[in-house]
Amino acid sequence: MLTDIIKAFLVGGALCAVGQILIDYTKLTPARILTGYVVAGVILSAVGIYKPFADFAGAGATVPLTGFGHLLAEGIRKAISSDGFLGIFTGGLTAAAGGVTAALLFGLTASVFFKQKDKN
Repeated sequence: MLTDIIKAFLVGGALCAVGQILIDYTKLTPARILTGYVVAGVILSAVGIYKPFADFAGAGATVPLTGFGHLLAEGIRKAISSDGFLGIFTGGLTAAAGGVTAALLFGLTASVFFKQKDKN
């Protein structure tokens, strides 16, 4: 278990470090970098590289945005095999529904219990 935690920490940290380097040394905006991470996850999943990487790194590869791209690609792949052409449109939404719903509910709960403060 300890080695799994260390692998997840190192891989997740490396992905974050790459993002930080891109922010510091390029003119890319954080939004473009984050979108690039999602697209990279989709591409690496489509090529077949991301699944073994996620199996090795665990949460270090599935929690960052590249993991979200992988989740979308895998959902579409499964939906196409079961639903055909319609799976292209429904697979990603179905696969990501649980995580998106959890994020919305946690955000709503936080907004109910905590008062918003201005940055000024």
